[in-house]
Parts: sequence; C-alpha cells; structure tokens
Amino acid sequence: MALSAAALSASAQYRDEAKPDSITTKSEAIWLGTDYAGKPVSTPRDAKGKPLLNGYWKLLHEANKPDGNLGKDLPNFQLPYTAAGKAALAANAKIVDPEARCIVTGIPRALTAVLPFEIQHNGVRFASFHQLGWHRLAWLDDRKPAADPDPRYSGNGIGKWDGDTLVIRSHAFKDSAEGRVWADDNANPISTDAVLVERWTRPDYHHLNLEFTLTDAKYYSKPIKYSRKFVLAPEGEALKEFSCEWNTHWVTTQLEPGPGKIGADGNRYFGPDKQIVPDWPLGAVDDDGRGTGYWLYRKNKPKPSDLPPKPEAK
Repeated sequence: MALSAAALSASAQYRDEAKPDSITTKSEAIWLGTDYAGKPVSTPRDAKGKPLLNGYWKLLHEANKPDGNLGKDLPNFQLPYTAAGKAALAANAKIVDPEARCIVTGIPRALTAVLPFEIQHNGVRFASFHQLGWHRLAWLDDRKPAADPDPRYSGNGIGKWDGDTLVIRSHAFKDSAEGRVWADDNANPISTDAVLVERWTRPDYHHLNLEFTLTDAKYYSKPIKYSRKFVLAPEGEALKEFSCEWNTHWVTTQLEPGPGKIGADGNRYFGPDKQIVPDWPLGAVDDDGRGTGYWLYRKNKPKPSDLPPKPEAK
C-alpha cells in the first residue's frame, strides 16, 4: 500500500477543538473523533483499484442520537419487536451484561458501540478489531456461504465488492435466548436466524461510512436500518489494551442485571452524569480499578475491594 505525502502531512489537520461543536472532555478526546478539516485526500486503493479500508477509526458522534442503540435511526428510537422479541428483551433485562461477563461482544453490537476500532483487510479476508479485545472476520475470496455453519457471536461473514462498496453478509448468529449475546448495549435481542448486511465505503482518505440492515424475523417485524460515520484517528493513536477477565469476578458479583436505565433519548450513558463515553482507564490493565466507569451501574460508589475511607482529619 502506498500512501501519498499529502495524506501524511494532512494527518494533524482536524477540527479546532475550541469550537462549540467539538470534543470537550479528555475522555471524549480519547474515544470520539473530530472531523478532518484539512485539504481532501483521495481514497487509498489496492493493486486491483479497490478502496483500502485499513485504519484506526473513531466515531463522529451525532448530536441528539444515542450510541449503542440499534434503534438510533428509527422514530423515537423504537424497534419493531415481534412478541418473541419483546419476550427476549425482557429476558435479557434479567441477566448481567454478557460483554461485562467477558463474553465475545459480537456484531452488530460492536458496530453500534461508541468506542474506536481498527480495520485490516486484504484480498482474502476482512478483519475488524474492537476495544475490550474482540475481533471479527469475514472472507473476501468469493467462497459460497456454508450451508449449515456453527452459530457465532459475529455470525459467519462473506464479503464482496459492489463497485467501491464492500458488502459483507453475515448469518448464523448466536441467539439471545442462550443468555450470552445482545444485539446492542441496550440489551436488544438477536436470533440465530438473523442476517446482517453491512455496506462499507471510504469516500476519501480520512472518512469511513457504514450502513447496515439487520433482518431478523424472529425478533423484529421488519428489517432495521442503521448508519454512522467515522474519521481516521490522528497518527499515533491505536487500540488500547484491556483485559476483561481481570474484572469478571467483581462484575458478576456486583453488577446489576440488564442494560441499566435508558433515557427517553435512547441513551443509557456511562454513569449518572450522562457521559456519552466511558472514562479512561477503563479499569483493567492500566490501573487497579474495576471498570466502574465502563460498566455503568456502580460509578462513583465504593468497590467491594476498596479499603474503608480514611477518617477525616480533626
């Protein structure tokens, strides 16, 4: 892959963070993208002329839209549940978040999250790497989908090019009825019959777009469409290490079941102060916390392993 000198010199020309619509907190600067404001740079391409989607991508957060919510683009954020879908949602509300239990996040949930991710692909396979240590893979070698594949958290993905759009079709997912997978942060369900079709485009060097359609007749009465936009992270930023196994005992014994309180705006937030992103460190490798800012419900409360508070000086 050859990158132009213009692309490299432009990597620092992002929106002025002093502007009112820009990122305002340290946590937001770590997790969210600020739009590129420099000279446009053309889309990088491989030897066959197809766009290269490789890079570390950060979300361009949409004002007044919830992240981690499969119904983000629907009126009042309301999903078209079937009777079975409502029952599955209610069942999910009675279990501790599978992601917090260190179970593979899967898709579409990882694609709706607020956290950055990395894409690496070649002519044979597409790979996306997500925060918390998860990854997903899709074949790009013109193979036919398996007739009876084993269900997976990210489904079984096969990709192909439609012009400059990479289309990935995934089927045979794990079912929420097993108690180990949610379709998004809000505990919405996904069934083993679901089909997810992603459409990835890179209109220029610094931007990446995703549109997907989830069709799941078991839990939803009609297909669900979803879209979002990302910006290439400034040079030097990369995935952060996180070991969810370290938190598992604390999470499973202390975390409340379900997705937590979801506001009328469709967001469950990262703590009672309505942060749209979690704090960093998340609470595993980089400090001795328990991920309280990330796992939401216990933020700013004492952790079971904390020492008693020191008495006030008299």
